[in-house]
Amino acid sequence: MIRRACFARRMDIEALKLALAASPENIPLLLLVARAHEDRFELADARACFDRVVDLDPRHADALLGIARLMDLAGETSEAIVRLEALCAIHPQHAAAWLLRARLALDENEARAAREYYDRAVAIDRSVADDELLAGILKAGGGNPRAAMTPQGPVEIGDDDEDDESPFCGLDAVTARDLDLEFRVRADIAFNDVGGMDQVKEDIRMKIIHPLKNPELFAAYGRKPGGGVLLYGPPGCGKTLLARATAGEINATFFSVGLHHVLNMFIGESEQKLHKIFELARKAAPSVLFFDEIDALAADRRDMRQSAGRGLINQFLDELDGSRTSNDGVLILGATNAPWHLDGAFLRPGRFDRLVFVPPPDTSARAEIARIHARNKPLVDFDPATLAAKSDGFSGADLKAVFDLATESALTEAMRRGTVVPVSGKMLLGACKEVKPSTRKWFESAKNHALYANQSGFYDDVLHYLGLKK
Repeated sequence: MIRRACFARRMDIEALKLALAASPENIPLLLLVARAHEDRFELADARACFDRVVDLDPRHADALLGIARLMDLAGETSEAIVRLEALCAIHPQHAAAWLLRARLALDENEARAAREYYDRAVAIDRSVADDELLAGILKAGGGNPRAAMTPQGPVEIGDDDEDDESPFCGLDAVTARDLDLEFRVRADIAFNDVGGMDQVKEDIRMKIIHPLKNPELFAAYGRKPGGGVLLYGPPGCGKTLLARATAGEINATFFSVGLHHVLNMFIGESEQKLHKIFELARKAAPSVLFFDEIDALAADRRDMRQSAGRGLINQFLDELDGSRTSNDGVLILGATNAPWHLDGAFLRPGRFDRLVFVPPPDTSARAEIARIHARNKPLVDFDPATLAAKSDGFSGADLKAVFDLATESALTEAMRRGTVVPVSGKMLLGACKEVKPSTRKWFESAKNHALYANQSGFYDDVLHYLGLKK
């Protein structure tokens, strides 16, 4: 949002309005116009743009935050606080919303609440840390039992009163109380919403979906629903999207867990948080528990010098085994770009015993991805098939970069002319030449592992994809 705001200030607002007239339902463009009006303190015009975004997407976090911010600027602070409470309930991982709540709470002389919101914001995104705001909160009496988070990391600041019984006394208490809000994501997409990758989808259906949809049939063969599946492949190829779509296919609760949800600077607390996450998923079964960039949590213990990391890995293995509580009905998905960095114990039967290779999109999938990125953009002479043919080896993220680069070219020309310049097929093909496939570097590394460290056959799919094995 900061980068967009700076970009909007440099742009001619009239050119932005002309572009918006050509694409009136373009949400990113609406947000740019709204921030441009806000920078000029044209609050009514900014509010109209934010309201339009909310009409198109009632849950849009940045638009809801923008409305709350405008209300505060207009002196309607109480209403702004109410709206921020609702926003944080809908989007508990929106760091900017928690930070604004902290500012407003401090303005209302609620230092303890301000500190709670500030810690929550920085735990989600350390880059939002604000030394000046933190100093104001501490000066007003918003202490913390253990440490404060600054842009440079945690800083010890002393203890609060021992009789403080607030349920928000620290970040861990908030996480324990609001665990379902921290991690729960609506499984609102299915395989039909994911372009291409038919073979990968079929693998997931057989290994994941059918056992959960037909537990009695699989029980007759001694198979229980649930278990662990590892999705691996180049970055930007849709592993996270596939995980959400898998949950949508079986109408299961989807829990997305990132590294910041688990790690804690205090010894033993990361293990406790990981256990709470698994317990929540067990209570919500059937559920999908998805760990993104799992190699950061399941790294090879031989590469670790500190025992703290080993303890977390041992806890993770214990939760996967379900030795204390059954994992029946809990599908555990992991995604990684580097499966060879995982501790070998995670890949034994009963844990992540099924590996699914997610390759770059093929030609038809790239054409479908291009159509998706083309929505709500002023385009001329656009042929998805031509773009797909010229983007061999591109990931979905690479294709998005192509559209972003072409759109920037069109906007630059629009600002120079003072009128709308549509994104043309020629601009897209030009951008396609500038963007380099990010998957090539991954395959260079994966090829070596698949050829020389593949005694178990885990990476045969990579060799098949590269045409090195039949």
